[in-house]
Amino acid sequence: MCTSPRSSRRRRRAPKHRSRRPREAASGSLVQLDGSPFAWLQDRGPAMTLLGAIDDATSTLVALHFRPTEDLHGYAVVFHQTFTTHGLPLALYGDRLNVLVRNDRHWTLDEELAGVQHPTHLGRVLQELGIGYVQARSPQAKGRVERLWATLQDRLVSELRLRGITTREAANAFLPAFIADFNRRFARAPEEARPAWRRPPRDLEHILSCRYQRVVARDNTVRLGPRWVQIPPGPGARSYAGRQVEVRELLDGRLLVLADGTRLASQPSPGPDFVLTPRSTPSADRRLRRRPAPRDAVAESPQDRRSHPDPHAHYPPKSAARVSNAPSHSPWTPAPTHPWRKALTRRGRALAAAWRG
Repeated sequence: MCTSPRSSRRRRRAPKHRSRRPREAASGSLVQLDGSPFAWLQDRGPAMTLLGAIDDATSTLVALHFRPTEDLHGYAVVFHQTFTTHGLPLALYGDRLNVLVRNDRHWTLDEELAGVQHPTHLGRVLQELGIGYVQARSPQAKGRVERLWATLQDRLVSELRLRGITTREAANAFLPAFIADFNRRFARAPEEARPAWRRPPRDLEHILSCRYQRVVARDNTVRLGPRWVQIPPGPGARSYAGRQVEVRELLDGRLLVLADGTRLASQPSPGPDFVLTPRSTPSADRRLRRRPAPRDAVAESPQDRRSHPDPHAHYPPKSAARVSNAPSHSPWTPAPTHPWRKALTRRGRALAAAWRG
């Protein structure tokens, strides 16, 4: 006997209507950014990721930079190129990458009280510069930069091959000339002649950085990973020991120590090969700030404390402190009438009396 298949009881939803998003009217209103891992040097060099930004209104290539992976340093370089060559846009449109936005479900107590998660290092930079960030929910949402990768994976790869480029450094050196030629040939005029770009602040290099909260040690030094900064004496030979300060690690590797907006000390860059990496999240620094630090120790981030992962390793155990401070006494002996001495049964007392005779 043949039976017909059971029909699904759930009603299928009608496909959602979608429409193409029009371009922004003025240049600088919206900048799309993304990364594309690809064999840009084919078999002549290592595999790399190209990070780039394109203006939504004019399809102008704003910035390009090669990195081994899609990391914080690469996006910081793209931000620096964009802000210094064009200006500050009104908003950025990109992925939900963890170096740009928080995509975890962890909330600290401060974040729950504030009702919002603390931003990432680059997210804090965008907040201070007044730049919005739009999170794309799909690759099609930022189709302009996605189509750019399809063009560059053909045109840029051919240009790199014709010039015999085999290293990432040489490829980055060629990108400014490629960007100028690309914009001359493919950029279009915006609908509004007045651009929306804003002038960057003078201290842009200080803003484009990773920031950490630290406590000055008794020798007036501040440590950040393997590096440390000596703070000179303040007015009247003042000491900063025990004071909470902010340490900024800039894109080029310089260190700045600030207290209430005043620079206390600085350290030059370790070299041209420096890579800016997040040593801890901003929320982790807030947890460290609430934890009391010993006066003779240096406050470090959780990643810097790998040799002694216990957060209370600097403190003596309470039991040891209690034993060392307790006065010494002779061994205590219970009295003859103490209940412990009356614990024998009647039979035991009788046997003891018979034994004593």
